[in-house]
Amino acid sequence: MEIKRLMIDTSIYIEYLRGNKDIKNILDFTDIISFSVISIGEIFAGFYLSKNIKKYLTEVEEFLNSPRLIIYNIDSETAEFYAKIVSELKLSGSPIPTNDIWIASLALQHGIKLFTTDNHFKKVPGLFLI
Repeated sequence: MEIKRLMIDTSIYIEYLRGNKDIKNILDFTDIISFSVISIGEIFAGFYLSKNIKKYLTEVEEFLNSPRLIIYNIDSETAEFYAKIVSELKLSGSPIPTNDIWIASLALQHGIKLFTTDNHFKKVPGLFLI
């Protein structure tokens, strides 16, 4: 299955590092992989708590320098998506972690399917998931 473009979240990156073959197969057949600056922050935070920080930082540097990778930053348009998602989730009584709302906001803003292992993303209206 070839996929043109998708956004991955932190959970997918971690599973990829752990050698999950199903995730590796999907990513190997994806033309463009998108990643959010939020996920990069989450990954660095986890690495700084690790005993193997140098190894992990080398691996993430290689990943971040991939020619197939696009990193999305937050801007004022992202903030509008964020506000809409927060209000919809509060009204429905279905909150999710704040960082994941930002990641969902970027995926919606850029019209990209989100590849994740986190089920709470299903609560975000209009978000296409893999």
